[in-house]
Amino acid sequence: MKLTSHLLAIGLLGMPFAGCSTSTTSPVETTAFAPVQTVLETNCVHCHGDNRLSTMPSIHDSQALAKLIGSGKWIVPGKPEQSRFFQVVTFPDQIPGAMPPTGHAISKKDVATLRQWITAGAKLPGGTTILFTSRGEMPRSM
Repeated sequence: MKLTSHLLAIGLLGMPFAGCSTSTTSPVETTAFAPVQTVLETNCVHCHGDNRLSTMPSIHDSQALAKLIGSGKWIVPGKPEQSRFFQVVTFPDQIPGAMPPTGHAISKKDVATLRQWITAGAKLPGGTTILFTSRGEMPRSM
């Protein structure tokens, strides 16, 4: 009888409780976010990743990015023009604070990708942390 109750207890521990879900990232969420991730990894993570200055917002992974999303934060869902993040990547190079600060603006295609993502609610894939890895050449300013 004791063995049966122990096996039952072990079996119950391995099962999700009613009303609780095991959170996973859906392929649709990941696919929808992939273009945004590419823009961030190509243009932002070099300076805003793990080796950033303490005064810079961190975007080394999706959890750090999530902290920048919300009303009154760097990324305002549904409102790209009110999002400081979007403003600085669309500033002309001559304006102080333009990002990236390397003397080249991000492409119009990348700007459109960010605008669309923010307009659609700046959603991140849930259930897992996505680590961002810088792509391409290091910026001159590093």
